[in-house]
Amino acid sequence: MPNDRAQRFVRLFLCGDVMTGRGIDQIFPHPGNPRLYEEWVTSATTYVRLAEEASGPIPRGVDDTYVWGDARQELARRQPDLRIVNLETAVTTSETPWPGKGVHYRMHPANVSCLRALPADCCVLANNHVMDWGEAGLLETLEVLHAAGLQTAGAGRNLDEATAPAVFRIADDRRVLVFAFAFENSGVPAAWRASAQAPGLGVLRDFASTSVKAVARAVDEHRCAGDRVVISLHWGPNWGFGVDPAERHFAHELVRVAGADIVHGHSSHHVRAIEVHRGRLILYGCGDLLNDYEGIPGHEVYRGDLALMYFAALDDSTGALRELVLVPTCTRRFRINYAAPDQADWLYTTLNREGRSLGTRVERNADGTLSLRW
Repeated sequence: MPNDRAQRFVRLFLCGDVMTGRGIDQIFPHPGNPRLYEEWVTSATTYVRLAEEASGPIPRGVDDTYVWGDARQELARRQPDLRIVNLETAVTTSETPWPGKGVHYRMHPANVSCLRALPADCCVLANNHVMDWGEAGLLETLEVLHAAGLQTAGAGRNLDEATAPAVFRIADDRRVLVFAFAFENSGVPAAWRASAQAPGLGVLRDFASTSVKAVARAVDEHRCAGDRVVISLHWGPNWGFGVDPAERHFAHELVRVAGADIVHGHSSHHVRAIEVHRGRLILYGCGDLLNDYEGIPGHEVYRGDLALMYFAALDDSTGALRELVLVPTCTRRFRINYAAPDQADWLYTTLNREGRSLGTRVERNADGTLSLRW
């Protein structure tokens, strides 16, 4: 069976935002400078206090595995070929915040080993926080992650690097290419767009055909026969279940024109609808697998404390989706836990409600996970 699996499927783990900075950075062994420049909060330790007031004591100086909790067990059990996260923080000691931006995330470089402990393979960086501490902060982030053996996509020292994929060789010498782009409508400053001479991100301005063609050109430049392609997108606002028709059309065009096998959408702090188009998986919003928002009031209707671990199996020869298993999680005390039955029920109901118009639904499995049907 293992050999059959290796020949027939490419198995990927994907998730939404992983934010190991700010308050979470403060509980690691090497907390960075907690100074913040937010309107109401001036120290990252405030976010630790708010979480403790909501959920109880959080240990300090935790080891690299603490925050991942049950997620590590699930990854060890399923053994995906590739693990992809959207790392929504800079990894830097820079003291120069991006001017005019209300929120700045950073994790101290000495804590980067936590990402290896998950373990992550690919850190998507095309998002609205990786340049919170300027070009210097971005360049340090890239240096630290690469030195730790982590591949990145969506950011670079110039436009070519920012739009190039992270490349992974898996069983039978197959390759998976991970491209990443961010949209200005997710809060990414236009000035963060990389150029031929300047570092930055792969930034897309809108959902127009020119943006589709830009992504398709990047894919065509690097793709070889047999490669599987993941296109990771940071798009849209933090809150809201609705899928903009333009957003949906863009995702469909990435499948049709750019040859995407998976469109990996994130930015929303909660799970959004799932679609399968032409046999290809489209995730419109994966929610936050990890953040420090615990104890912050507002938007409770969206249940931002709940998330999903997405385990996709693609046909090795065609890239078509064969299976998607979803593992419900809940963040408590800055730690990822298996969701309780009532929490998993909420995710089940939400995915079925939001997926109905897109032709998808989920079914409950005996082990508490969910499986997509389309």
